[in-house]
Amino acid sequence: MDGAYFRVHHFARQLASPFPLLAAIGAKTKNIEIGTAVIDMRYENPFYMAEDAGAADLISNGRLQPGLSRGSPEQVIDGWRYFGYQPNDGATDADMGRQHAEVFLSLLGGEGFAEPNPRPMFPNPPGLLRLEPHSEGLRKRVWWGAGSNSTAVWAAKLGMNLQSSTLKNDESGEPFHIQQAAQIRAYRNAWKEAGHNWTPRVSVSRSIFALMNDRDRAYFGNGSKEGDSLGYIDENTRAIFGRSYAAEPEALVRQLAQDEAIVEADTLLLTVPNQLGVDYNVHVLEAILTHVAPALGWR
Repeated sequence: MDGAYFRVHHFARQLASPFPLLAAIGAKTKNIEIGTAVIDMRYENPFYMAEDAGAADLISNGRLQPGLSRGSPEQVIDGWRYFGYQPNDGATDADMGRQHAEVFLSLLGGEGFAEPNPRPMFPNPPGLLRLEPHSEGLRKRVWWGAGSNSTAVWAAKLGMNLQSSTLKNDESGEPFHIQQAAQIRAYRNAWKEAGHNWTPRVSVSRSIFALMNDRDRAYFGNGSKEGDSLGYIDENTRAIFGRSYAAEPEALVRQLAQDEAIVEADTLLLTVPNQLGVDYNVHVLEAILTHVAPALGWR
């Protein structure tokens, strides 16, 4: 298991500001990646966020993997307004989120932009000043959670890695994993056309449960989520939600081998039922690592 990625939602009884936790984990661990999936950029001050991200990345010795997005359905109506943000005239809240992300990316590049005080409190390096602390290499470890093919292409052009979740806009009527695989291919084509000189990463998220005992079967063995489902994430956007996988290990291996998006991606994020506690989640993850991953060639 190579890393831990955290959901971020506001106005919910859970973690909302991720960087204190990410920094604490970075101080207590040595090897795992520490990321988010995802930070809603409609709520974020990109300048303050760049400082927090730089500090957390330095504390973890370069293991931070920030996943960003334009946001998803939330607990309150237009919650970003309570944080003091609103879209420009003629723009949407999604436009605002993407604009905040673009500013954040530019700040992580480390170029100076602020005129220094001629009588500073501390000595300055020559030229315009950048935000500090700056962590070299963090810019290439930023991900974008894309819900559509077009935003995946946009992320590729800007040089962000791709996170594709368990839902996306229903753009063709095909099964979820086929649509998601097409999204990944569109992203990689756009990346190539953009001419970036490094190779990006692509992740997909899945709920996967190996049924090892009666407790597993009681929780997940009723087969209620073995197919994709359709719904609306807002008044105008029809979305397709990917299935969950729950079966005995041998059956799981056969099913997962046919998931085209998993085959296309290079990173798999397992969503876990954190309300069931630490011990049970250790069991869930250990079962996948021991009985499923080796047969599929995952490492």
